[in-house]
Amino acid sequence: MEREETGSPAFPGIEANYHREDEASMTLRDYFAAKVIVKIAPSFGEIGELADAGHGVEEILSLAAKYSYEVADAMLAARSA
Repeated sequence: MEREETGSPAFPGIEANYHREDEASMTLRDYFAAKVIVKIAPSFGEIGELADAGHGVEEILSLAAKYSYEVADAMLAARSA
């Protein structure tokens, strides 16, 4: 079930060589989300400007992370379609 939810390890060859089986490593879902957040970060502008407009920094970062994982989930779904 974990494979379906996370897309399996992002770097399985590296994982086999450097991680114990019980250690957590980056999943494909995490990898996709990391790529997304780098692309959407500039659209949020400066954190200070948004905070001055009444948005809390934690709120801004939480929304960015949530959106990144939503896009990652869509990418994983598209791969299995």
